[in-house]
Amino acid sequence: MLDYNNPTVAREQLLQCNNSSLATIIEYYFTQANINEIEKLYTLSRYFRNKYYSNKVYFRGLIEISSYCKQDCYYCGIRKSNKKANRYRLDKGTILECCEKGNKLGFKTFVLQGGEDPFFTKDIMIDICSSIKKQFPKSALTLSIGELDYDFYKKLKENGVDRFLLRHETATKSHYEKLHPPFMSFDNRQNCLKILKELKYQTGAGFMVDSPFQNIETIANDLIFLKNLNPEMIGMGPFLPHKDTPFKNFKILNINHTLILLALVRILVPKALIPATTALATVDKKYSDLALINSANVIMPNLSPPNHRKDYSLYNNKKSWGNESAQQISNITKNLNNLNLCADFSRGDYFDLQ
Repeated sequence: MLDYNNPTVAREQLLQCNNSSLATIIEYYFTQANINEIEKLYTLSRYFRNKYYSNKVYFRGLIEISSYCKQDCYYCGIRKSNKKANRYRLDKGTILECCEKGNKLGFKTFVLQGGEDPFFTKDIMIDICSSIKKQFPKSALTLSIGELDYDFYKKLKENGVDRFLLRHETATKSHYEKLHPPFMSFDNRQNCLKILKELKYQTGAGFMVDSPFQNIETIANDLIFLKNLNPEMIGMGPFLPHKDTPFKNFKILNINHTLILLALVRILVPKALIPATTALATVDKKYSDLALINSANVIMPNLSPPNHRKDYSLYNNKKSWGNESAQQISNITKNLNNLNLCADFSRGDYFDLQ
């Protein structure tokens, strides 16, 4: 297995793996490694996180701008075919109010996330984003609004958007086609990520762990893909079912798989900004804590209007209050201190851009 005594050698071992050998390593940590070995893996991960970011955890203010979506991903609670979903969209004034609340709390990054809502045209999004940057010029702006064309991405970048999150979902085409309807394109998703990198966004990719039809080989493909893409941000959380989707009867599997893969990804892409996802906290707060202790260095408290937080329902029982709400910033900070981590309210840019 990996050289636990030399992090540099351990990383080189992973970098030299092909898909088959990486699959063997993943399977070993999933099924055979004992607690001591897994802890040694986490120690390697902490080494690389601390090398580039010390014990800092960066805060991002999350604003969920719309639960409308033109896409129909089989796993997602806001897919267009879900007639039971509560639909809403925030107007520009409300979005700016959310940013103002976050700014008063000390946030220097805002993340606008939503379904692929056709209402938010290029002109509307440019107006919203340029207004945010004008009002909060020292803050970073991140979007997570799905697949767009080259010109749309380019105009957003020219109008102040610093980062863009677009999970690749899976690097295996046959797997992608089992998670999405035929009108959605694996090749287009991959191309969007290439465009984002070309336009020099701080780019985020990632995938769900233990999603339906996923296996060790597809996971190995995902890790190879992330190594080659070298994104500035990587989002990974466990698959959680939603009661009103075709995958409602699929089970939550082993959450430790997510923690193991976060560690392997941290070693492979050591400078990445990696969040402890809401999905981990939804299962149990202890898992988001473990992610932060071992691998992750980003947390995204929710700045969305409280009356809409339950409407942005991607999976069952999505956490939106407690330690995932902006009202609990002091509690989050105290919790980080208890984990020997440091709350950081700066922009928290990718290491090479700081």
